[in-house]
Amino acid sequence: MEIPHAPDTPDAAPAPADSAVHDVPARDDSAYAQVRSMISSGELPAGSWLREAILAQRIGVSRTPIREALNRLAAEGLVELSRNKGAQVVSFSPEDVAGLYDVRAGFEPHAALLSVPNLTDDDVEQLASLSGRMEAIVEAGGDMDELSTLNSEFHGIFMERCGNRHFAIALQAVMRPAVVAHTFRKYSREAIRRSMQHHAELVAAAEARDGEWAEAVMRTHILAARNAAGANPSTR
Repeated sequence: MEIPHAPDTPDAAPAPADSAVHDVPARDDSAYAQVRSMISSGELPAGSWLREAILAQRIGVSRTPIREALNRLAAEGLVELSRNKGAQVVSFSPEDVAGLYDVRAGFEPHAALLSVPNLTDDDVEQLASLSGRMEAIVEAGGDMDELSTLNSEFHGIFMERCGNRHFAIALQAVMRPAVVAHTFRKYSREAIRRSMQHHAELVAAAEARDGEWAEAVMRTHILAARNAAGANPSTR
């Protein structure tokens, strides 16, 4: 699903200066990215035991980057580490996913309200860039893991600028990139386009420095994501 880049040639015309906003990022082939992709795609299903030696041979690296990848994935909540048993892929029940989205719907809109007055021009430019890059991935049918990474960066800006460090830390604990990557794969084409439209509107609210607008859009965005992930209260 990755988007290939044409090789450079001596006669190639330079790209327009603003084209970077819509470029689809190159795939990250690090051990972390590959293991994370195998988990979120279901290639390594929930409950699977992750053996360093087997993963190292499968990916073609030493055990050290695999160990580092597992530690990083454990910090994201995607893997559980046991001193005696090793690493295991975490199982997220529908109730787990619903609970995470419920918390986000309650708190993340308020973070947007608080953060917008604190955003710098550079922050707004970064939000616009991330939104454009995500749209490019969706339009090209690209990598859902890369989309999830950019999505986390986008939402992270609102959390980091909310002006309350403890609030930001609490929100980061429920953002769970692993859950987002997994649920993105459940989105219909219509749902994922709606999500991108919400991002564009959040950028517009940020540009207008309108915190109440951003708060309203963020709440709609999170509730729509909950529904797209199959975690609607009526289905529990």
